[in-house]
Amino acid sequence: MKDILKIGSAFIGIIVGAAFASGQEILQYFTSFGLIGSIGAIISTAIFAYCGMVLVWLGSRTKATSHKEVIYQVSGRLVGTIIDYVLIFTLFGMGILMIAGAGASLHQQFGLPYFVGSLIMTLLVFVSSLFNTSRVVSIISSVSPFLIILIIIISVYTLVTLDSSFASLNKLATAVETPSSLPNWFVSSLNYACMNLTLGASMAIISGSTIKDPKIAAFGGLAGGLGLGILIQLVHFAIFIKIEEVATLDMPLLGIINEISPILGTIMSIVIFGMIFNTTVSVVYGFVARLAQTGTKKFNVILVIALISEFGLSFIGFTGLVSSFLPLVGYLGVILIVALIIAPFRLKKNNSDSELNSNQSKDKLA
Repeated sequence: MKDILKIGSAFIGIIVGAAFASGQEILQYFTSFGLIGSIGAIISTAIFAYCGMVLVWLGSRTKATSHKEVIYQVSGRLVGTIIDYVLIFTLFGMGILMIAGAGASLHQQFGLPYFVGSLIMTLLVFVSSLFNTSRVVSIISSVSPFLIILIIIISVYTLVTLDSSFASLNKLATAVETPSSLPNWFVSSLNYACMNLTLGASMAIISGSTIKDPKIAAFGGLAGGLGLGILIQLVHFAIFIKIEEVATLDMPLLGIINEISPILGTIMSIVIFGMIFNTTVSVVYGFVARLAQTGTKKFNVILVIALISEFGLSFIGFTGLVSSFLPLVGYLGVILIVALIIAPFRLKKNNSDSELNSNQSKDKLA
């Protein structure tokens, strides 16, 4: 049970980064479509639960040190190459987004210049990425419970202070002008799941490799996917209820909790920063681990180059990156999701074929 909760928490920590913990991601992908966005969240949850289970199970089964060997195994050479490059692109781009989110978080709460939060995040990720895989997974899983508690507090507060009908709130939500390019709630829900699983796939596989029993790893991935779905719904309804007050904020959740208490707002900003750190560590570590063996000089050199590049590109801006980069990743990630859906069946067939060939060889020898 301990390992299941550890992997589940780590999976949530990998997925929940700057855009989710701030509420900006949920606002653009779900709340901007009104109440029907909750149905989209259910669809996303089902995809998260299944694919999260498969990703962590694959990591445990193969004991992979990067996503490359697993992706090629379940997808074949041609499709595997496409997915591999999509993941490399996603991991690097998401690092930029997370570092930008760190700057936006400290700017909104404390009024610090954007570059301060981004620089602090860059340095923290550099130090953390020098640890071994097990240590990185432990770091990632440790912050998630704090965010869960705060999201529950926010959700209860918004329900207790609800003073408008859902019908009127629905009109306000659908009238909100977000920079999102997604056409409707259904495409948005699919895009959201594909995008997040694409960014989390590499580290989910690596985290699964730390678990000896593939069944326990699978249950951990399943628990993480379901837990993530619950958080999506809670954040969606919290922002929906307070849509008039927070629609224009970079960090809607932070705006809501500051309304409850400035002290809780400060705590929330620290937790958001921690969740941003979680995802930044996972995407940067996954990116560099794909290009170099962990613990080597080459790994450290690529790590430094990647972080410097991502820090510089983070000045593009947080909200703009959420609206442009994330949907693109979602569309590219469809290939990965299809591969994950069929992965268990493909591996089972490959194992059956191997056993058949082995038996035929024994018959010939006999």
